[in-house]
Amino acid sequence: MTESERNERQRLRPAPLLFEPSQAVADPEHFFDLESMEDPGELLARATELTQAFRVATDRSVEFQAIAAAQLADPRRFDRLTAADVAQRAEWTEDYAKKMIEFGRSLLDSPRA
Repeated sequence: MTESERNERQRLRPAPLLFEPSQAVADPEHFFDLESMEDPGELLARATELTQAFRVATDRSVEFQAIAAAQLADPRRFDRLTAADVAQRAEWTEDYAKKMIEFGRSLLDSPRA
C-alpha cells in the first residue's frame, strides 16, 4: 500500500464516537467539545469527522435493526412476530417493517466477508 493510499484510507476512517461525561451532556451548549475549538479549520475537520462517524454508526445500526426484524419474523420460530408486530415494537409503519424484514433476510443470507 502506498503512502497516499494509506493517508486516504485513514482520512475516510470515521472518528471514534466516545461517550461524553455526564456533566458535559447536562450542558446543552456542549457537544463533543466542539464549542471550545477556536480554530475554524480544526473545528471543521473535527465536525466533519463526527458527521462521518455518525453516518457510519447510523448505517450499521439500521443493518442491525433489519437483522433483528428478520430474526423476529422468521417463520421457523414458534414465537415469530408478524410484520405488524415488528412495526409496533420498532415504531415503524407496517410497510417499512416488511422492507426491513426483507433487507434483514438479505443480510443474513449473504453475510459480509
